[in-house]
Amino acid sequence: MKSNAPSSFFEKPILNSPYECPSRRWEVDEKGQPTGRILPGRREVAFVTPVPNPRRRQEEMIYEEIGDDGQQYQKLAHIINGVRQQVAAWRKLPERQWKVTSETARLLRHWRHHPFAGIRPFFCQVEAAETAIWLTEVAPNLGRKGKRFLDDLQAANDQANPGLPRLALKMATGAGKTTVMAMLIAWQTVNAVRYPNRCLFTRGFLVVTPGITIRDRL
Repeated sequence: MKSNAPSSFFEKPILNSPYECPSRRWEVDEKGQPTGRILPGRREVAFVTPVPNPRRRQEEMIYEEIGDDGQQYQKLAHIINGVRQQVAAWRKLPERQWKVTSETARLLRHWRHHPFAGIRPFFCQVEAAETAIWLTEVAPNLGRKGKRFLDDLQAANDQANPGLPRLALKMATGAGKTTVMAMLIAWQTVNAVRYPNRCLFTRGFLVVTPGITIRDRL
């Protein structure tokens, strides 16, 4: 199918450095197609349900079926965007206001500012670790501002699998999930050794892989 997207989009689709927070984005129309305009700021999270172009009655039936899920997706997007905003604001604070352990602060300084000789962590990798840290160490100490996000997570866990709280970090293929896993293990282990009586941290980890090849690589 021939695309009507402006050639500028295909000539330079990538606008941001992988090592910095996105500061620009391509504008898209109501159908999700690029218009050729570049807008300032990071694109907000949104969920789009792809629906083919059947006859009108069939299309109405499809939208009737996904209507409730659409509301759930909107709520989920609102939560994710809210957490992103909170983490971004927290990232800009001076270190004395981070509300994390000294060990966690040292790791954050390393991931954010160390002059790595090889490949440095991508922004998305650091942000993923920051998000887990913020939800674990920071949000519980922010009063109502943090409690609303923790309550949403608790409600989702109670609905999906009561008694086993879980936190998932969803990242794109090639974004470096293995590195993020190593970062989280380092954060938890160092703190667990330093603070053995704190229930926030652990030295035990279960790594699950989809196959033997990936297991051996890990």
